[in-house]
Amino acid sequence: MSLYLRLLWTLLMARLRGPLPLDATVVQRWRVLPNDLDVNRHMNNGRYLTVVDLGLVEFFARTGFLRALLRRRWRPMAGGVLMHFRRGLDPFQRYELHFRWLCSDARWNYMAIEFRREGVLHAAGLMKGGAVARSGLVPTADYLDAFAPAQRALVTAMLARPLTPDVEAWRAAEQALVARIRRGEGEAANDATPGDGASPGPG
Repeated sequence: MSLYLRLLWTLLMARLRGPLPLDATVVQRWRVLPNDLDVNRHMNNGRYLTVVDLGLVEFFARTGFLRALLRRRWRPMAGGVLMHFRRGLDPFQRYELHFRWLCSDARWNYMAIEFRREGVLHAAGLMKGGAVARSGLVPTADYLDAFAPAQRALVTAMLARPLTPDVEAWRAAEQALVARIRRGEGEAANDATPGDGASPGPG
């Protein structure tokens, strides 16, 4: 099944399955197809992230999150993904994606991801995403009025959830990564600048 067919199937099933509470878990069932494989005949690492996107699409469609975004003319934006691979998925094996909203900070929403086969965990991870307006990233505190009144109590409860230890650790790792990149950029700029101010010329 091509990626576009999978997307159409996801949208169709989201419509048939009906509304889903914001604190519920999306469960999708898929099969490893030949175009999912890498040279080792396992599901390609990149394909996991594509399937995660399908989980996000269903979550948005069924929980009313998409409707809230459209109401305010906001756009969804992914901010990063962290994946841990434990076991491979072989050709034609069936598996499940479990996708749920875990917690939020002032700017980002963190989603929990699990790939399971017959109840056994094959891969797990975190995804963070946000909403973008013309002015930039929308603070999560501004989400409340975008949702229908009947959903606002649950939205408030979701936004009040404490960050989990794995999310805290991921945020710290991202901050360390950004700091290293900035140090590298600073070192590169210093290397490109003559240090003693001497005029270049023949020795």
